[in-house]
Amino acid sequence: MPQVLEFKLPDLGEGLTEAEIVRWLVEVGDVVAIDQPVVEVETAKAMVEVPCPYGGVVTARFGEEGKELPVGAPLLTVAVGSVEPEPSGSAEAAEAEPSGSGNVLVGYGTGAPPVRRRRVRPEGLSAPAAAPVASAVVPAVVPGASGASGASGASDGVRGPVAVVSPLVRKLARQHDLDLRQLAGSGPDGLILRADVESAIRSGAETPQEAPQEAAATEQALARPAAERVPLRGVRGAVADKLARSRREIPDATCWVDADATELMAARAAMNGAAVNGAGGPGAGTKVSVLALLARICTAALARYPELNSTVDQEAREIVRLPGVHLGFAAQTERGLVVPVVRDAHARSTESIGAEITRLTEAARTGTLKPAELTGGTFTLNNYGVFGVDGSTPIINHPEAAMLGVGRIVPKPWVHEGELAVRRVVQLSLTFDHRVCDGGTAGGFLRFVADCVEQPAVLLRTL
Repeated sequence: MPQVLEFKLPDLGEGLTEAEIVRWLVEVGDVVAIDQPVVEVETAKAMVEVPCPYGGVVTARFGEEGKELPVGAPLLTVAVGSVEPEPSGSAEAAEAEPSGSGNVLVGYGTGAPPVRRRRVRPEGLSAPAAAPVASAVVPAVVPGASGASGASGASDGVRGPVAVVSPLVRKLARQHDLDLRQLAGSGPDGLILRADVESAIRSGAETPQEAPQEAAATEQALARPAAERVPLRGVRGAVADKLARSRREIPDATCWVDADATELMAARAAMNGAAVNGAGGPGAGTKVSVLALLARICTAALARYPELNSTVDQEAREIVRLPGVHLGFAAQTERGLVVPVVRDAHARSTESIGAEITRLTEAARTGTLKPAELTGGTFTLNNYGVFGVDGSTPIINHPEAAMLGVGRIVPKPWVHEGELAVRRVVQLSLTFDHRVCDGGTAGGFLRFVADCVEQPAVLLRTL
């Protein structure tokens, strides 16, 4: 006898409690191998293909595409252990498929890797009677049909074929927009006759017509476009929840300053010019981005003002200052806003930070970021200047303590060395948790960042 095993939605990453089913990769009745991907799900962090740790026949799937399931909820059931030889005529004895997988995601995986796979006989397999088989085919019930054990489509909610024999009866019903499922047949075993359809047509003709004013109002209401409703789920739902929690729990404040970025842009051009000419040693062929420079400036500023690289433990009423900087940066993708994290940014060079930002950005755009690459940030850098805007009031990425926002860098009139000149100017905005520091600390951090932007030599003193 086959053994039916239940595969539950595993823990897909730190802090994730649910996932949305995007696409089923198997059907009920399909034969699956150990570690074969069976469903594609979207978490608040990334798109993930979930492999099944069992090999056998899929007997049930739980949840339709677009539905959210909590971690630990049943995904599908697989019948294992009933096997037969391959249809090649081999006399080799049937062996049971190992039901364990040597692979894991985060919290699941069993046994040793598979030794041998056999084709599983689908016949005779069925899901447990108590399990709600979400996608199994339900047999249609014909009202009054023999062998229905007294059940009918009206009593159990199953809508099966209509008890109509004559094509003329069906045609007559279509011509008068009649739903045959709503008619009670007067023929044998509930068969719908032509007389039943004609009676329904006459009943409809005797119904009083709407008054002209009411008809016009109804027509106008139907013509009015309905409001579009977009479900808050997946990445968009996770972002909404996190932003709402940030506003609800964190007493934030924002300060900003305009900075002359002309020297920073000149320094970047010099660095990239040296890279093109082959100077600078190993790795010098990689161009440095503005975002990488700003990220390196942030790590230097956080070393000087560690209060902003912290989080608040509300239950213990303690500020937890974190030992390392895991720098998040906002990235806009087709799936919405995500914040990949550059691990140990405080220990990286500008080039190393830039290379990691490039890798993570490409993974974000292709939807291949791993959950671990989207969690654990301690400070976030948000370059909204790429959208052509100058300023913003960033919302802190909970549970962090601060976020630096950077606007576009554009030519503007600026007083430089006592004279009016056209300079490359950028607006910097810092939103911070007022529980971890006061305005003096936040202002000092922002001023240090602005000084490094205006005079990159300031940054060299901290290296």
